[in-house]
Amino acid sequence: MPFALSNGARIYWRLDGAADKPAVVLLPSIGTDLSLYDPVVPLLTPDLRVLRIDTRGHGASDAPAGDYSLDLLADDVLAVMDAAGIAKATICGTSLGGMVAMALASKAPERIETLVLACTSPALDPGVWDQRLALIRAEGLGAIVDMVLGRFFSDDFRARHPEVVETVRAGMVAQNPDGYCGCGAAIRDMALLERLSDITAPTLVLTGAKDIASPFEGHAERIVAAVPGARHVEIDGAHLPSLEAPTAFAGALRAFVREALGGTAIGDAQDVLFEAGLTIRRQVLGDAWVDKSLARRTAFTADYQAMITRYAWNEIWGRPGLDHRTRRLLVVAICASLARWEEFRLHVRAGLERGGFTLDELKEVLMQTAIYAGVPAANTAFTEAAEIIAELGGAD
Repeated sequence: MPFALSNGARIYWRLDGAADKPAVVLLPSIGTDLSLYDPVVPLLTPDLRVLRIDTRGHGASDAPAGDYSLDLLADDVLAVMDAAGIAKATICGTSLGGMVAMALASKAPERIETLVLACTSPALDPGVWDQRLALIRAEGLGAIVDMVLGRFFSDDFRARHPEVVETVRAGMVAQNPDGYCGCGAAIRDMALLERLSDITAPTLVLTGAKDIASPFEGHAERIVAAVPGARHVEIDGAHLPSLEAPTAFAGALRAFVREALGGTAIGDAQDVLFEAGLTIRRQVLGDAWVDKSLARRTAFTADYQAMITRYAWNEIWGRPGLDHRTRRLLVVAICASLARWEEFRLHVRAGLERGGFTLDELKEVLMQTAIYAGVPAANTAFTEAAEIIAELGGAD
């Protein structure tokens, strides 16, 4: 396992992607480890080399007792970059990671290409953190985990993805309390406001539309106002957008880095079309299926997935002439006619699960298919559809 030694502690890190790509360093939130970015790494590595770090006190890194500081945590990042052979990088941090990134940009500007600050703040109430740390020391991390998870994730994400929430819960409960409290002290004692104007790197500030822990008002807005030329982008989700909205998070990061490092107008336009198509794809097929499909991308299939998202989903499904209900039914009829059963099952399931059409409408489409595409095609279509209806608990 790769470790860097920094101020008496071993700091764990992981490097993904090709050595000839620009580097990005991902810094996690307090209470999480480098797995916070698991969903976005496959979305970043086509363009970037990704270095992830377990913050001191978290994951596989050492957790010395005592208070930490943001400058100490920034030194840890520099030690890891040195160990990985990375002289200069985009630094992207979420929550505590964003605070460390701001300290690092002020402390070692020569090591920063660009800065991406997600769901973070330059100043928080130290009294609140004193109370939290006292509670942890008295009762353990279990005393705060429900409160923290309620701020990490939006209610709808918690309902749709309990497995993600429970994974984060298990990691936090298993964490060394000394490590959490050490990082909590760094948050409590931070003095970043007066350092923001020293930041010279191109800076993107990302906020979550449902983030109650560090919303734009009173938090990110102070960064945008103080950092020269800083940009702001709001994406869906709460405090951990790399888990709740990984595609939007990765897309915003990639587009910003490409532009800042001299990207092309064609590349920027492709990103815009991809994000527009992805929004429609999610509306039609649902987040779970789309996230699974994106996670299965490889270097061989990534360009194809990007192309169909830009053209099929944005250019065709996004046209104004037909509504999504009509397009769903057309796809079902065409797939049945051409015996494209995998795609047929996908759209039948998505249409029924998401209220895209009724059982009666599906039946009428397949009746029509029997006349114009043939009874054998309709036979198979009714059989395939009936299996899906049964799986969904529908009528016989």
